Amino acid sequence: MKLIDTPNLPDPDGFYEELLDAHKGLSATETAALNAQLVLILANHIGDREILSQAIALARQG
Repeated sequence: MKLIDTPNLPDPDGFYEELLDAHKGLSATETAALNAQLVLILANHIGDREILSQAIALARQG
């Protein structure tokens, strides 16, 4: 299976706004913890190690 790396959200701007709102009022440490927890929750939902490895590689490319 291949990672979907093209736009795939019906409302990307709405999602981005929701994500930014989730960080409002948090310290840098709390923001990092929220991001880490979100990544782990979504990784568990995806559940495919190959896809997750592709996502890590893509994220490292920037």
